[in-house]
Amino acid sequence: MSLRFPDRVTLVEVGPRDGLQSLERQYPTEIKARMIDILAQAGLEKIEVTGFVRPDKIPQLADAAALFAAIEKRPGVVYRALCPNRRGAERAVEAGVDEILGLITASETYNLKNSDMTVEQNLVQAGQMAEVAREAGLPIVMAIGVCMFCPYEGELPESRVVEMIERMTADGIEEFYLATSVGLDGPRKVHRTFSLIRDRWPDLPLGIHLHNTNGMALANALAAMDAGVTRFEGSICGIGGGIRMPYGMAHYGNVATDDLAHMFSEMGIETGVSLDALIEAGREIRELLELETTFSYAQNGGTKRAVLEQGRTAPRPR
Repeated sequence: MSLRFPDRVTLVEVGPRDGLQSLERQYPTEIKARMIDILAQAGLEKIEVTGFVRPDKIPQLADAAALFAAIEKRPGVVYRALCPNRRGAERAVEAGVDEILGLITASETYNLKNSDMTVEQNLVQAGQMAEVAREAGLPIVMAIGVCMFCPYEGELPESRVVEMIERMTADGIEEFYLATSVGLDGPRKVHRTFSLIRDRWPDLPLGIHLHNTNGMALANALAAMDAGVTRFEGSICGIGGGIRMPYGMAHYGNVATDDLAHMFSEMGIETGVSLDALIEAGREIRELLELETTFSYAQNGGTKRAVLEQGRTAPRPR
């Protein structure tokens, strides 16, 4: 049985939110706005700008409304924001977002640590956010984080995610992302989980948000693709990662958007993004944010084009 190859996939950039919230440094609003514009110029069609969260919980995102006021929206680009609850969704609508992203986790322990809510309380909030989105005429997407493995509870059953989607579709939510938030999931479980959802809801738009702690993020992207997923979330330069993980846990961030783009380019799958432009955007953002290291193979010379250029310009051995 051959791997399923779609003609086109969508890359979603989460670096301005998931990336920056995980860094100790708090960047000025104008730096964030510049970062977002660099990403939009590179051709990305959907960018997660920020999160409308409590400033005392995530101070890196305290300027959410000011940031939306500062960015210059480009035609064809969806500028979305993460919202943890109804109030966050209302603030996002007031700020002029194009799409609302809700968040819940399949782990009771992690959900309490991350949002101070039980899963049941969060499900109620998800329904209320869907109501806010409908009233504003905006799409809402729900992310289900820590959906396969939890650093506090261990392996989670696939049935839990199915039950959560059943509840939220009844509240009018029609698109979902599953997040490998800990970055320790493997391709078989990723494929099995998405296949289970696809069998239950054949037409439900599905995406995957990828973290790379165990180095399997790209393999998990392929597994999800084969199970029918066409939306893939990454972070430029591979920055980011969960902020409520156990202290001292290995940190490798989100999968780099540039590596996702590179992989799909090598497979002949259209993303609507120029790989060269995205790699250059990553280098520009690395300088803008003054990052000492990044986790992008494509940006660090791991492409055929980069190697061919080195072959043409390198001095010949004597």
